[in-house]
Amino acid sequence: MKWLNKFMAGRYGGDQLSMVLTFLALILTLLARLINIPILIYIGYIPLVISIYRIFSKNINKRRMENYKFAIFMSPLYSRFKRTQSKVRDFKTHKYIKCPNCNASLRLPKKKGKIMVTCPKCKEKFEQRT
Repeated sequence: MKWLNKFMAGRYGGDQLSMVLTFLALILTLLARLINIPILIYIGYIPLVISIYRIFSKNINKRRMENYKFAIFMSPLYSRFKRTQSKVRDFKTHKYIKCPNCNASLRLPKKKGKIMVTCPKCKEKFEQRT
């Protein structure tokens, strides 16, 4: 294992973008095998080669900036996924509604009857049944 540590010293290594590229290559290759399109197999090698290049690259700052831009690009999807995940997790105990004034999403406890809700964003007060 020492030789691997020695070889990888000063190289960038794996990150989120490299993992996504590798996964994309795997999906394209499997899809090409299933539907029997040989050109798609070769297209699937492109993200794999880019991923390997990034992992073994010695230009650490450039690879870090590429991963940073990828993370910024993916952050809206990631935050939407997390919001949906929390809504599913809280489905039995809380109800999500929209403020009638500013359309902000509000989380209310279930089974409390009619309650007065104050929107934290626009300070609008309205009555809501939970």
